[in-house]
Amino acid sequence: MTVNIMTAKEVTKKIINKEQLFILDVRNTDDFQDWKIEGEKFEYLNIPYFDLLDGVEAILDKLPADKDILVVCAKEGSSIFVTEMLSEVGMTVSYLKGGMKAWSEYLVPLKIGDLKDGGELYQFVRIGKGCLSYMAISNGEAVIIDATRMTDIFLDFAKSMDAKITHVFDTHLHADHISGGRIIAEKSNATYWLPPKDATEVTFKYMPLEDGSVVTIGNSAINVHALYSPGHTIGSTSFVLDDKYLLSGDILFIDSIGRPDLAGLAEDWVGDLRESLYKRYKELSEELIVLPAHFMIIDELNEDGSVAEKLSTLFAKNHGLKIEDENEFRKLVTENLPPQPNAYQEIRKTNMGKIAPSEEEQREMEIGPNRCAVR
Repeated sequence: MTVNIMTAKEVTKKIINKEQLFILDVRNTDDFQDWKIEGEKFEYLNIPYFDLLDGVEAILDKLPADKDILVVCAKEGSSIFVTEMLSEVGMTVSYLKGGMKAWSEYLVPLKIGDLKDGGELYQFVRIGKGCLSYMAISNGEAVIIDATRMTDIFLDFAKSMDAKITHVFDTHLHADHISGGRIIAEKSNATYWLPPKDATEVTFKYMPLEDGSVVTIGNSAINVHALYSPGHTIGSTSFVLDDKYLLSGDILFIDSIGRPDLAGLAEDWVGDLRESLYKRYKELSEELIVLPAHFMIIDELNEDGSVAEKLSTLFAKNHGLKIEDENEFRKLVTENLPPQPNAYQEIRKTNMGKIAPSEEEQREMEIGPNRCAVR
């Protein structure tokens, strides 16, 4: 029997185009409630696979006749089985190729804009995980910021643009996803930069990324200015690129602010977080376009699927930037923290080079949504 397949790329297109989709998610209820495919016009039905082993007749009246239906599971096997059963009773449905595993790893590159003197800036949106990475290209050279572990996507993209990767940065030591920065740097013979205050336990060589560091790529002098902005981690560092873009790491998001507790030091770091957002960022031009390292909810995507907003708009609309009373700010930050990311301690150790899990182990460590923001 031939069954219909929908890829992560096709689902992403439906999200960006705000199309309708009905998702039958056959994972366990806890997994579904923790993390699902989000779309503005998506509808959902969660029926665990084991409840469908005897047949799908009991759910037929819950499935729409006028919408595309996508069956989703963790790794695709269960969804194929359910899709086949639904096809046998005359329904037209598809299953998600690769399941949530593939959804977690899909990246779409989007052009953010042109840089002075002919350069270009791209944002890589990891739609299922909420991670955002960046590549700036100028005169045959490229710099990458906050790469995910799917390194081939960045290497292949740079190659397709005839660009040599010369510098790779991480804004901080990530705890919710495994960085691909060090591997990309090794494969490209590029310089890998990491904030030294986050790197006290790393086992590899790196260039210390410190306040005022300026890196130039290409002949066109695209300067990448490092701005020390602790709070999410003690070493968190932002970048001002081309005097136009503020790459904020996990300090500032479109709809929230960074959480300061992933090293168990929320009470200690909340003051740093406030100083970074309310003092250091206030000294920057409000015309800068903020490009964060994550998005939290699908509503943060722009019409083209990108995640970007002027700093002035965030000062006006982001609740985390409008709390004048310092005690109220401290209360908000320390009392509104989501659950810790899955396996975040192991992810930190991996990013330090202390452990080297297999690809499948890394995949399992990252399963679930990102949880870098204050709610």
